[in-house]
Amino acid sequence: MKRLLTLMTLLTFCLAPLAQGQDQKTVIDNIIKEANGNSQLEELAYEMLDKNGPRLVGSPQMQAANEWAVNKFKSWGISARNEQWGEWRGWERGITHVDLIEPRVKTLEAMSLAWSPASNGPVTAEVVMIPDVADKAAFEAWLPSVKGKFVMINAAQPTGRPDYNWEKFGTEASIEKMRSDRNTVLRGWSQRIRKTGYSSRTLPAALEDAGAAGILISNWSRGFGVNKIFGARTKKVPTVDIGLEDYGTLFRMVEHGDSPQIRLEVTSKELGMMPTFNTMAEIKGSEKPDEYVMLSAHFDSWDGGTGATDNGTGSLVMMEAMRILKKHYPNPKRTILVGLWGSEEQGLNGSSSFVQDNPKVVEGLQALFNQDNGTGRVVNISGQGFLHSYEFINRWLGAVPREYKSEIRTTFPGAPGGGGSDYASFVAAGAPGFSLSSLSWDYGSYTWHTNRDTYDKIVFDDVRNNAILTAIMVYMASEDPKTFPRDKAELGMNPRNGQPRTWPTPRNPNRKGGQ
Repeated sequence: MKRLLTLMTLLTFCLAPLAQGQDQKTVIDNIIKEANGNSQLEELAYEMLDKNGPRLVGSPQMQAANEWAVNKFKSWGISARNEQWGEWRGWERGITHVDLIEPRVKTLEAMSLAWSPASNGPVTAEVVMIPDVADKAAFEAWLPSVKGKFVMINAAQPTGRPDYNWEKFGTEASIEKMRSDRNTVLRGWSQRIRKTGYSSRTLPAALEDAGAAGILISNWSRGFGVNKIFGARTKKVPTVDIGLEDYGTLFRMVEHGDSPQIRLEVTSKELGMMPTFNTMAEIKGSEKPDEYVMLSAHFDSWDGGTGATDNGTGSLVMMEAMRILKKHYPNPKRTILVGLWGSEEQGLNGSSSFVQDNPKVVEGLQALFNQDNGTGRVVNISGQGFLHSYEFINRWLGAVPREYKSEIRTTFPGAPGGGGSDYASFVAAGAPGFSLSSLSWDYGSYTWHTNRDTYDKIVFDDVRNNAILTAIMVYMASEDPKTFPRDKAELGMNPRNGQPRTWPTPRNPNRKGGQ
């Protein structure tokens, strides 16, 4: 009997790793099956992007998105809440409509910048541009002439064709000439602005103080039909971005002395200071509830488009991964948290506030996985300067089937991120935060902060791949018997200044912004 018990004990011991491996395989197989066979990504994207719209900090659309996300998590049986981290200037976008009236009639492609004042009805006025003056005194003498006029403050682009189009069809000589001409124009315009005594940041306020009817800009993103839409620097008159082609038309008309006139109407609403939130969701840990694995993405966006790839897709990955984990890994060893952060675009304010307000979570963080830079499949993971990142990340990645990780390049120990996205808020506090960096899909030119960052730019196969990868990595980090150590690697010398590199320091978030 004693011998039988000994044999049974030995057999149990030997079979335990096998059983554990089988359980792991079952969970991972179920994650993949759920993601591919019952994906919710397209419906979530429609509700988040098309139905709700962009998520500018302080806007009603951002608050509606926060509430939508909480309700969606709860519908999956996941505890969720909105945590206020601060407040921001409330503003709601309305219509922007601009028509060329003279010397011919045409409706122009135009959009007011975020937080632009309204026009208080249609305004018809002449269009002028910043003159090429000798110095600040000459500019100040010219400044009163802008009263009641719309002022163009950017140069017109010499070409609306992106470089890749020139490289495909142009001759070597024509490409070189285009680049030279463009550099000459843009350098000349920068010099023109400098001679006014103002910068591109301070010039709009000087013009509105002089009585300008509005400010016209064109912030081309170097792709066909794409402009970047940021925030206005005026407080009393509208600032409007005009599409490259129409801006060029107006610019040439002014240059030729044809005194173009436009009719402009911008409607928007000032809403006072509004509360701002991070959306948090949680599956409580069964064995180590005070240790945490986090899914992370910023939820806010600029509002030229609907924030589809910046960062709707990152938020979709984290929501879908959490849904799948709740269904197929409902009792995690460690607590799993989702953070959908507010006001990343203004300086990581939501995530850095969370780090300040939740020291116990930061202290107990096993790993955070953040995804931000577009719709592409993940291709880069850095160890962020943590000495033992090689061991842990490779172990977690090792469980991911090859087809979901074959293009990933890892860098160990890497260097700590200084502020590109919300993982940096945690890294600065010494906590293991990792960026799941994705394939470009011309993100920088076509969707990053542009008027074309919309649902149709999502590559759902890649987003699905990322949801699978993230869910498996979170599962593995949660189950890991070891706790991630926080030893920091030697960062070496900074080649720019020859000084030793230093670990980034935590940000002090702006908790009352936009005034």
